[in-house]
Amino acid sequence: MIVGVPKEIKTEENRVAVTPTGVAAFVARGHRVLIERGAGAGSGLTDRAYEGAGATLVDSAQEVWQQADLIMKVKEPQPSEFSLLRPGMILFTYLHLAANETVTRVLLDKKVTGIGYETIQLHDGSLPLLTPMSEIAGKLAIQVGAWCLQAENGGRGILLGGASGVRPGKAVILGAGISGTAACQVASGVGAYVSILDINPSKLRYVHDILGGHVTTLMSNRANVEEEVVDADLVIGAVLIPGAKTPKLITRSLAKRMKPGSALVDICIDQGGCAETSRPTTHREPIYIEEEVVHYCVTNMPAIVPNTSTYALTNSTLSYGLVLANRGFPQALARNKALAKGLNTFGGKVTHEGVATAFNLPLTPVEEVIRP
Repeated sequence: MIVGVPKEIKTEENRVAVTPTGVAAFVARGHRVLIERGAGAGSGLTDRAYEGAGATLVDSAQEVWQQADLIMKVKEPQPSEFSLLRPGMILFTYLHLAANETVTRVLLDKKVTGIGYETIQLHDGSLPLLTPMSEIAGKLAIQVGAWCLQAENGGRGILLGGASGVRPGKAVILGAGISGTAACQVASGVGAYVSILDINPSKLRYVHDILGGHVTTLMSNRANVEEEVVDADLVIGAVLIPGAKTPKLITRSLAKRMKPGSALVDICIDQGGCAETSRPTTHREPIYIEEEVVHYCVTNMPAIVPNTSTYALTNSTLSYGLVLANRGFPQALARNKALAKGLNTFGGKVTHEGVATAFNLPLTPVEEVIRP
């Protein structure tokens, strides 16, 4: 199979879908890998390193898209890439379709086989390809949240860790999944007063066990969310429903009651965001102020640490990419149930319930598509 890796063109996106080590793994199994020149530069990976691993370097993204059977990316196709999509192509990337009707309809119109990293799911419910980026985003959330609280950015001028004789800031984390737990660990580590909310008592018990009395764990319900958010200096939105739009836990009326100059870092903006006041931002213009709250809603947070993120991503995606390349479609999905859950679109049909529900589209069960 021909595997193609184009350079990412989303604003400030410096990650790349495959490292040279990943290229070597594909080549060792008899596959040809096309890499657009400069694709890895933002992550500190040189063209020479890719050539040394056995990749074929090409001068344009168009060559990659036209020749490859399997396209591996980091982010969803951008408008300038829509014309490069074609029927039967396997697109393997973060899609987040439930929050993007435009890309959804383009993939359906082009009859692309769209497999989303974020919806590949193991039998225990875990999301192995979302986990590494969620962990990084969670750790970054406290870093960027502290920056948002600085006075020059419109924040309250709060130091999360406080100082001798001065109370620390309060960080409230909505969601105790991978990103929420990572944010909790970092916030606790810098000395902030931290509370974390989730609807799953097992997740809260895990956080309590690893961080002990340094964190307050609370069941997520309307009363607790409102009480904690209103009292927070920094709110981290880390809610996730796999493949579906994020519920709006913070209404506009609740945002109005937050402290002036407080900050909201909405990690789940890829899936629509957890606040009614949230809207996507970029690394170039990461923040805006609404209802006197500093909002940070960058849709690709891990891209600000591209070297770390690229290696973490490839560690998780490579094995699934190899399965797709080795067995092809649909055989790979028929043999790998976790990978099958990643299928979002095929032949002009929606095959993921969350996407179908988001846009009121008919659902074609994955089993019908991959049936031998």
